[in-house]
Amino acid sequence: MAFALSNMQLESAAFKRGGAIPARHTGEGENLSPPLAWQDAPEQTRGFAIIAHDPDAPLVKNGSYGFVHWVLYNLPASTTSLDENSGEGTSGVNDQEKLGYTGPMPPEGHGLHQYYFWVLALDKATSLPEGLTLSELLKQIEPHLIGMNRLVGTYQRD
Repeated sequence: MAFALSNMQLESAAFKRGGAIPARHTGEGENLSPPLAWQDAPEQTRGFAIIAHDPDAPLVKNGSYGFVHWVLYNLPASTTSLDENSGEGTSGVNDQEKLGYTGPMPPEGHGLHQYYFWVLALDKATSLPEGLTLSELLKQIEPHLIGMNRLVGTYQRD
């Protein structure tokens, strides 16, 4: 299917679509991953992955722009939500070169940034090893991607 939006809907109890991400979910706060919930995955879904990315970050790494905040995978098809600071799934490496989630924290004076939280539906369950980067994950799952959608939140440092 390549990278095309689907009918899945992704939301968070922590912030509204296009709204401000609460400080507790940022690098200036408690650095907790926000709660997420999704619905309307394609019928043939066998697994999910989650990605959080800031395309506004002034960084070019491994040929891609922005900053990767979260890479999470090996989520079973029965998963339709993640609690705040969830321990579900397998963590990949973010652009701080750490496992798991790292919250928004744009450079001081850089203005408002948009943060894209993506849910990716896969037609195959995965059991990939811990510690994959975003590009390594995408190489593994892209042939199995059958649906995706995003939730965008914003954050700006004072």
